[in-house]
Amino acid sequence: MKRWLSAMRLRTLPLAASCVLAGGAYGWAYATHPGLIFSFALLTTFLLQILSNLANDYGDFESGVDNEKRVGPTRSMQSGAITKSEMKKALILCSTLALLSGLVLIFVAFREQHMFSTAIAFLLIGLMAIVAAIKYTVGSKPYGYSGLGDIAVFVFFGLVGVVGNYYLYAHSLDTQVIFPAIAIGLFSTSVLNLNNLRDHINDKSSGKITVVVRLGFVNGKIYHVILVVLAALAASFGVLNMNGNGYRFLPLVPVFIQLVLLFKVIKTKNPSDLDSELKKVAILTFLYGIILFLTSVLG
Repeated sequence: MKRWLSAMRLRTLPLAASCVLAGGAYGWAYATHPGLIFSFALLTTFLLQILSNLANDYGDFESGVDNEKRVGPTRSMQSGAITKSEMKKALILCSTLALLSGLVLIFVAFREQHMFSTAIAFLLIGLMAIVAAIKYTVGSKPYGYSGLGDIAVFVFFGLVGVVGNYYLYAHSLDTQVIFPAIAIGLFSTSVLNLNNLRDHINDKSSGKITVVVRLGFVNGKIYHVILVVLAALAASFGVLNMNGNGYRFLPLVPVFIQLVLLFKVIKTKNPSDLDSELKKVAILTFLYGIILFLTSVLG
């Protein structure tokens, strides 16, 4: 159990929960059974994140990216704790569980309105999310090795994650939701970018062409600053457009802390030092999501 918990990288789950929290913050009041929708949305998201982590472990080991030169934590297949056969079975199991959880979520969200065509559309989106989680590093042409990982993270963690979760509650679209969607998407992309900044030397030598490998270390840090600043602006616009009292500004506290942390990233010269910054950004993004949820739903 210990080796599988390590492979699942549960520390990444709070960041994954951010999109569910943001979507719930805006959509909770519209649903008949918001608690059920939230619970299964969170479970499905967690399973997709774990699937992505396991697939990343498998794909990076197969391609040779996970080697003795890697800066980050040692992976499970790299260390020999989990075999190739075991990981394949885990990927199949996790994909199946994510699909089943997603089907229950769709049923709970749309059964009373008999929205069959919408349910099919969400099922297709769910299948796309499963494929995207696996194909990031697995296969002959993983898109994460071509610099497309940033786009996928922005789309699935941000636009699809937040707007899609909102739609499960409200069964409609609201332009206000686009602001937290952009914020969560960009913050999540910045976490990936910090990971790529940390590992860019080994990634380049192993043929993993990330955005940082294309831009270089210095320009990659500038790119990170742009991501965080744009995310902060989107989060600010989102809060300003919300109805309510002064408590609605509380979600901006972790957002502004992220802006302060940019100075540390800019000054960093040793890529391995960015590992601690990566964790801070992930935690602060989660805090933004949970404070947004609590101030909106409880308020």
